[in-house]
Amino acid sequence: MTDHIPSRRTLLRGAGGALGAGAAAWAGLGSLSQANAVTGGDQPSMQPDVAAATPGVKGRTYVGYQGWFAAAGDGSPINAWTHWASGTPAPGNQTFELYPDISLYPSTGLYQTGYANLGNGQPAKLFSSYSTAVIDQHFKWMQQYGIDGAALQRFGSDITAVGQPRLKQRNDIQSKARDAAQKYGRGFYIEYDISGLTDANLVATIQNDWTNTIKGSLNLTASTAYAREGGKPVVELWGIGVTNRAGTAAGCLQLINWFKSQGCYVIGGVPRGWRTDSNAKPGFASVYAALNMVSPWNVGNPNVDQQLFNDDMAKLKASGQDYQPVLYPGFAWSNWKAGSPKNEIPRKSGQFMWNQAVAAARCGTTSAFIAMFDEYDEATAIAPAATDKSQIPTNQYFLTLDADGTRLSSNFYMRLAGAATKMINGSAPISTTIPIPPVG
Repeated sequence: MTDHIPSRRTLLRGAGGALGAGAAAWAGLGSLSQANAVTGGDQPSMQPDVAAATPGVKGRTYVGYQGWFAAAGDGSPINAWTHWASGTPAPGNQTFELYPDISLYPSTGLYQTGYANLGNGQPAKLFSSYSTAVIDQHFKWMQQYGIDGAALQRFGSDITAVGQPRLKQRNDIQSKARDAAQKYGRGFYIEYDISGLTDANLVATIQNDWTNTIKGSLNLTASTAYAREGGKPVVELWGIGVTNRAGTAAGCLQLINWFKSQGCYVIGGVPRGWRTDSNAKPGFASVYAALNMVSPWNVGNPNVDQQLFNDDMAKLKASGQDYQPVLYPGFAWSNWKAGSPKNEIPRKSGQFMWNQAVAAARCGTTSAFIAMFDEYDEATAIAPAATDKSQIPTNQYFLTLDADGTRLSSNFYMRLAGAATKMINGSAPISTTIPIPPVG
């Protein structure tokens, strides 16, 4: 497969010293382009909460959900290894950095790789996102650890692939995610990543997909779990104003206003420098002003800048708009980006993400977006990950959660996300100290 679509991975490289990372576009069949807490005390709640039972986005924290991993033999339309590697994952052939804790994944969704056994002697397997059991498990974890819901990533490079396996795969996965969200009382909404689109086809392609597929054949917005804000279905457009993404100011404004005319509440995924045109397309002020909620992409920024959060919040509050800051645990891509350092933006045993959550809570917003739930590619996943060398293959480097010197249980970042959700929505006090134990 030679279809390499530039991804969010190259978005912010060189922008204020930050690295690009995060929810990349679906990169094709079998390869990636170089160009994603506990609710009460220390024990997880297994009951749906009221917020997610009537889902919106204000006062809630959503995670980005890629749903893009596939494996040969998984019965999917693609039926080939995708996002883990080009071909069978094996030493020297991988495009992901963080190894999942496969002991917590359903066995029916796991597939054998070409790696040696894990350090604990178990076979080195990886999951397929096409597996209904895997998707079900992901949303069960969201419920268990108090995460309000998921933004389902829908890539421009998929929706232009009409009649091809990749679009059917995306549609199937998002239908299964809807079912899981309903089952576990989580919210969800569609996030269009405009990667793979052009200035010429941006507006019509997304309009047609929303009308004919999201509201039409898939009927996702009819779900009781589909996020609505003020009764309006939520949709996000990611890449608005981003320098290496499609979309003129006129076209983006047309698309936003079209969604609003359809009765939607529109979130914009915009550059971190959106207020000042820093590393962003110029002339987009009117576009940003048309959005209901602004979500500046912060992944790749190695610093926690309280003033940035404060200034974003102040500007949006003054204009009557809502603010959804982006938080992430850390970043690395050494396994597929030659020459990149290992553990490039360290997680600092959770403190890095927690400091971002504190900054978000202090600025006055009650909403946030965590990038990402299942982004093992660039080590931004909060889903269960290998705790140490016993849970990774013995013949290939992967980042593990103990890289910064503290032993963490594989569910630590889901627990941390739940605790951050409570602090940001105001149901728990602001604290600079992480309120959950490393192992639990």
